[in-house]
Amino acid sequence: MTTGGAMRAGAARAGAARLLGPALLAGVLATGCAGGSSAAEAPSPSPATTPPEVLCTRIVTHWAREVLDSDTYGDYQSMGLSNGQYEILRGVVDAARAEKESRGADAAEELIDRQARAGCAGLYRSGGPGKGPWR
Repeated sequence: MTTGGAMRAGAARAGAARLLGPALLAGVLATGCAGGSSAAEAPSPSPATTPPEVLCTRIVTHWAREVLDSDTYGDYQSMGLSNGQYEILRGVVDAARAEKESRGADAAEELIDRQARAGCAGLYRSGGPGKGPWR
């Protein structure tokens, strides 16, 4: 019976070791994770945001160049434009078409950049477009 009892004790130790291994691993992982979020660490800086007038200028100049040589505009929603941005786009394209006829393509490109920037700066001058959700 001594050998039988010894086997049972050995089996019990082996079983305990099997349970202890995952428990130790979980403890190490939890400690490692908790250590990375201590209050003593400085928070990471937020990424810089692009001002809305800059985003507006980018999208209006993009679409102005796309539609400059075509007869039609797309639907402002399919272009990802607000109503106010679409109004700027239409004015910019009309002026760029006239500029292209009189002074050439390079002058039209410069006009697109200038007028889109000015129109978007005006649209966002007070911090955002008008009160309507579509502006």
